Amino acid sequence: MPSPLITRAKSLLPDPGPARALTYATLIGSVGRGLFVTVSVVYFHKSVGLSAIEVGLGLTLAACFGLFAGIPIGSFADRCGPRGIAVGFGLAAGAANLGYLLVGDFVGFVVVASLVSVLGTGSQAARGALIAGSVPPEQRVRTRAYLRSVTNVGWTAGAPVAGVALGYDRREVYVGLILVAAALYLAAALMNLRVPALEPSPTAKKESRTLALRDRPYLTLTALNAVMTVHFQVFNVVIPLWVVSRTNAPPWIVSVLAVLNTTFIVLLQVRVSRGSATIRGAARAQRNAGFLLFGACVLYALAADASPWIGVAALCAGGLVHVFGELLHAAGGWGLSFDLAPAHAQGQFQGLYNTGFQIAEIIAPAALVALVIGQGMRGWLVLGAAFVAAGLAVPLAARWAERTRPAPVEEVVAAA
Repeated sequence: MPSPLITRAKSLLPDPGPARALTYATLIGSVGRGLFVTVSVVYFHKSVGLSAIEVGLGLTLAACFGLFAGIPIGSFADRCGPRGIAVGFGLAAGAANLGYLLVGDFVGFVVVASLVSVLGTGSQAARGALIAGSVPPEQRVRTRAYLRSVTNVGWTAGAPVAGVALGYDRREVYVGLILVAAALYLAAALMNLRVPALEPSPTAKKESRTLALRDRPYLTLTALNAVMTVHFQVFNVVIPLWVVSRTNAPPWIVSVLAVLNTTFIVLLQVRVSRGSATIRGAARAQRNAGFLLFGACVLYALAADASPWIGVAALCAGGLVHVFGELLHAAGGWGLSFDLAPAHAQGQFQGLYNTGFQIAEIIAPAALVALVIGQGMRGWLVLGAAFVAAGLAVPLAARWAERTRPAPVEEVVAAA
């Protein structure tokens, strides 16, 4: 007889079917990601012998290569069926991570990292199409919200294990963790086989491979989302530097903010996403996210040169407002990216929308450091204003996109 704990855990899972299979795949893969990200930079530096500058430059170059993979591989998934492409590219990406164990210099590192980036980007685009095709439209945002919560659970499980292993500071430990992470990536890719295969529509095989690039409203929403996506880099890159260089708050507050962020995402992402299952609801969520992110910027700025405990209070308040902005931004992005993409071209359009995240990852870190760390309060206000402007523009772009979509079949019949 199953224990009450196991019964309770199963009750938290989605109903049996595609969403549950996607959940298992996400959890396994995110545990591996938590392991790999925590240990990889130290491995590259201490074991391979790369400098910190070489590691950062190599990862940036790799991200640039991945930037061009999403749309063509997403289009390929539309034409051939997303499950097979998601599984194939997921397996290839997991295996490519083993190439890091053979790296001995900067050039080899860039080659392997670029291959991993391209394959990973392709897998994500195909997986977006798989979610869109296997989950009913009214449940897509909720499913993505659930998967994001599970992702944070997996990261939280994987990172501490890697952190303990880092204490041994031995190559064989690093190698072992990378092997485990790669195995988890492979298992996660295979788990997608539990999602029923989707037959590509005849329209997908005839459609232009550049359809997404010619959809100006969707391109606009992608660009606006890229601006708002910068908040991830604010949290991951700017806040640690801001705390140690411009505030008197103790450095451990960075860990507190990370725990606060992860906890709220795990507990609230599904609930906060409930109003984003429609285009208007999703656009409203991103608009509101812009104002919240502006508020977070102001609160972070107030921590500068204040007493330690005032700094801690301002940073915690900023982190709390930030995470609610993050929750709304993510939910709105899912609703818009799914509902405004043609059903037969979800892979191509998801590949385009994800490009916004990649652009932000490439450009934002250096630009944000120069703006915020260099300009202080003025920089924070400029950044906050950019979030507000992007958020306010989203509903306008969403209405433009709605006007350019074909009318639903039932509306055409009614009009006749």
